[in-house]
Amino acid sequence: MKLIPDRLRRRSEPGPDGTMTLVDHLTELRYRLLVSIAAICVGAIVGWTLFDRVIDLLTDPYCDYLRTVPRGVRATRDCALFYSGALEPLLIKLKLVAFLGLFFALPVVLYQLWAFIVPGLTKRERRMAIPFVLCSVILFVLGALVAYWTLPKALDFLLGFAGPQLAPLLTADRFLSFVMLVALSFGLAFEFPIVLVFLLLAGAVSTRQLRDWRRGAILFIAVFAAIITPSSDPYTMLAMTIPMVLFYEAAIIVGRLLKR
Repeated sequence: MKLIPDRLRRRSEPGPDGTMTLVDHLTELRYRLLVSIAAICVGAIVGWTLFDRVIDLLTDPYCDYLRTVPRGVRATRDCALFYSGALEPLLIKLKLVAFLGLFFALPVVLYQLWAFIVPGLTKRERRMAIPFVLCSVILFVLGALVAYWTLPKALDFLLGFAGPQLAPLLTADRFLSFVMLVALSFGLAFEFPIVLVFLLLAGAVSTRQLRDWRRGAILFIAVFAAIITPSSDPYTMLAMTIPMVLFYEAAIIVGRLLKR
């Protein structure tokens, strides 16, 4: 039994020098996209079974903040998120499940991305697929954990900015979208050293250039953190800026070890 129809299979392998025709590149891209989409669908099924637990995990920081609000100005006695439309519960669940599907399928998606780039790389660089995927997944998960760690401080700053006389009444769609965006922004930002090391391996930049660009890079990282973080509060921006600066320095050290 064939899991993938013949017309969707890869039609040719790259030549000895790693070259492929345009048609072969498009066929390869279609194959990699199909595998990635299938992995995301499987991950979404797993995410569907974990939906209730994930909701509890994501709402814990908000519930902790709500306990600090005086009872007299609380909108509700218990911690709860709201929705205003009949279709919103379905859309909220589908959105969160899709996010979890991408999260669980991340190793497969990253491997497919690397495998698509591989034909243009040397044989030595092709062997780095597994380290690339492992490091990328670890950094993305680390970024998501840092985002979750900073979330209580960010909520204290944002929700308490107007003072104790005002109480929050948050909708589930906006709050969960906010949390997912923060986690996604941190996960993507923590891939920064992977990009730098890849550029070093490709010869696009050198360690000397990275050292010369250090001051400008720090300014760019600070501006980037201010733009990409949905909350733009100081705690979140610092939690993203400091690791990215450390990653920049780490990439320079790795470049020296690789003699780039």
